[in-house]
Amino acid sequence: MKKLIVTLYNIRSTYNVGAILRTCDCLGVTEVIFTGYTPFWDKGLPHEQAKLKKQIHKTALGAENIIPWQRMEDIHEVINSYRSKGFRIAALEQGESSLNLANQHIFDDDILLILGEEVHGIPQDTLRQCDLLLEIPMCGQKESFNVSVATGIALWELRKTDLSGTRKYLRTQK
Repeated sequence: MKKLIVTLYNIRSTYNVGAILRTCDCLGVTEVIFTGYTPFWDKGLPHEQAKLKKQIHKTALGAENIIPWQRMEDIHEVINSYRSKGFRIAALEQGESSLNLANQHIFDDDILLILGEEVHGIPQDTLRQCDLLLEIPMCGQKESFNVSVATGIALWELRKTDLSGTRKYLRTQK
C-alpha cells in the first residue's frame, strides 16, 4: 500500500482539523503534518491547549490520538523534505492544469497531499512546487466543498485502488 501524507496548510477551523484527522485514520493516511497557523494543541498556554483539544476531539472522535502527526512551520520545507524521500507532491486545488478526479487515474506513488486554507486555498508559489493539482468537479453554483469534505473525496480517490477487492473490518463482528 502506498504512503499518503496529508499536510494541513493554514486550515483555520478546529472542527475541520478534527474531521480531517478522522478521515485520514479511516483511509490509512500515514501521517498528518500541521503547517502555518493550523490549530493543534501542541502550542500555547495549558487552558488554550485544553480548549483546542476539546474542539478537535468533537469531530475527530479519538482519531487525534491515533494518527501520527508532526508540526513543520514552513510548507516549502515540507515539500522539499518529502520530495527528497521520493514522494509526489499533490495539492487539492482548482487550476488549468489540475487533474479531474472524476476521471479514472491510477496513483501508484507515495503522495504528499496539501490542503489549503478554507477561503483562499493554496498560494501560487506553493502550487508551483507541486507535481500535480487535483480537482473535484462541481455541479452546483458553489465553487468548492468544505475542506474536510473535499479531503474525504480526494483521499478516497487516491486510496481506492489499494482497497479494491478487499474488505477490512476494524471492529469485531457480533
